[in-house]
Amino acid sequence: MQEEKSNSVLDDNQIVIINNIDPPRAEEIRSFSLYGDISEKMCGDAVSTLLYFAENPSSVAYEDPSDPDSELVTVPNPIKMLVSTSGGSASEMFSVYDTMRLVRESCDIETFGVGKVMSAGVLLLAAGTKGKRKIGQNCRVMIHGVMGGFGGSLTNMENEINEVRWVQESYIKCLAAESNLTASGIKKMLKKQVDVYLSAEEAVKFGIADKIV
Repeated sequence: MQEEKSNSVLDDNQIVIINNIDPPRAEEIRSFSLYGDISEKMCGDAVSTLLYFAENPSSVAYEDPSDPDSELVTVPNPIKMLVSTSGGSASEMFSVYDTMRLVRESCDIETFGVGKVMSAGVLLLAAGTKGKRKIGQNCRVMIHGVMGGFGGSLTNMENEINEVRWVQESYIKCLAAESNLTASGIKKMLKKQVDVYLSAEEAVKFGIADKIV
């Protein structure tokens, strides 16, 4: 009597062994959301979650049941990140962004923009693994320049203005690196109006997302 194959989980390696099952059906869900303002708390939660998933990798391993000589194929599970935000702190945005760049070296990050993806959130949507960035058909994307308020001495205000310029230049440079937009193109876009709204179709055209769902 032939031994019946069954599904098993190897906890030590966090690898799911699949037999006679299409791999996507057995994919472990590794997801979290950036929903609301990008605040210090949201940043801390996002960075901790990304690093946890990166340090505790999960994979789906499967073999072809029709070929007895087939070798086990291992497919890493991606991290799924939903983005729906009006924006928020630039420093928190850069913290999450730099963590995403680090994690991408070992694991795909699938981003999904829904509702509204604005300001700082645009960079985080675009920072997903290229080819794995989705956007809802009714999602609105908005890009604008960095804003700030200053007070105090003239010297202090000059320092703050220089800092805002640095933040804006860094944001433009990073967004250009993650999309089809050029730095000069983004600067021209921001000069036309304060808030630049994009449809899901335009977001895909500009390489901020890859697919409309």
